[in-house]
Amino acid sequence: MTLSSPGNASDLLLSWYDDHARLLPWRAPPRSKEPQDAYRVWLSEVMLQQTVVATVRPYFDHFTTRWPDVVALANADLDEVLAAWAGLGYYARARNLHKCARRVVDEWEGRFPETEEELRTLPGVGAYTAAAIAAIAFDQPAVVVDGNVERVMARLFAIETPLPDAKPELVAAAATLTPQRRPGDYAQAVMDLGATICTPRSPACGVCPLLALCRARRAGAPETLPRKRPKPPKPTRLGVAYLALDASGRVLLRQRPEKGLLGGMLGLPGPEWSEAGPSEAEIAASAPAPAAWREAEGEALHTFTHFHLRLALRVARVAAPKIAPEDRWIPRAQLGAQALPTLMKKALKLGLSALDRDA
Repeated sequence: MTLSSPGNASDLLLSWYDDHARLLPWRAPPRSKEPQDAYRVWLSEVMLQQTVVATVRPYFDHFTTRWPDVVALANADLDEVLAAWAGLGYYARARNLHKCARRVVDEWEGRFPETEEELRTLPGVGAYTAAAIAAIAFDQPAVVVDGNVERVMARLFAIETPLPDAKPELVAAAATLTPQRRPGDYAQAVMDLGATICTPRSPACGVCPLLALCRARRAGAPETLPRKRPKPPKPTRLGVAYLALDASGRVLLRQRPEKGLLGGMLGLPGPEWSEAGPSEAEIAASAPAPAAWREAEGEALHTFTHFHLRLALRVARVAAPKIAPEDRWIPRAQLGAQALPTLMKKALKLGLSALDRDA
């Protein structure tokens, strides 16, 4: 599985990148003589996981203004980091971001390790992120393969194996093109090609620098690759959450367990979610305080990676009882400053609206 001239492919791509590189706040221009800041490369790559560039830009600017280097981030309070991350989703990334910063400071004297092997020992740094940091920040010929690169390789080499089974083939194909010269620029070039030219639908083949080498284009149907196994339908889980509002206008929030979905985040208390839904006994046992609880009209609807959720709300105005160690009363006016996942923002809006209508 090789092209007739893989070196020519990387040269063509680098020449295209010199003229067409995207201007991104975490990126040095092509052929830059200054090494890229590993902190900024790492931060951007973590933020870009499962998230598009347009969404990441303001978060990246905010983080690098507030915490301009890895030492500053390591010294930050985790709750502040989570609050700054709110809205980006996949909150385990934010927790690992903070852990990783502390590890770099404590074990690497504030400097990121330069090899893929060492980078992969850091919290939240997997194969792709390690390769990206090694290539972009340290100009090592690491094989960087994200979703954009997978698409480019599947079309360039006409790899018919469906994803995710095709991943080893796609990595092997990418390895044949990764050059020793300017590997950091090359890694960003092939990602840019996938993001701007070799797009999932209606690829702009006419302006692609690799047009003459692309086997899928010669076959006449590049947009059909990469193939993917049909995804099973997402199941729907049901849940209940409690919204307690005290006489001074404070809302009771609970910190979720460290591990698991939305780990360590603040949210409304309630029983575990399941496809069958919690039983009435489970719902009653999870009430955070004695009160005249009632069901709010409607549900908070949210979609996670692997399932849909329908979350019903039970609301009440309560006296401020003694609370569990994982609970805290938050003034309503301060809810916007909390690190709340999108689901819990939806639930709070629904529940508070129901209580306001009763006032």
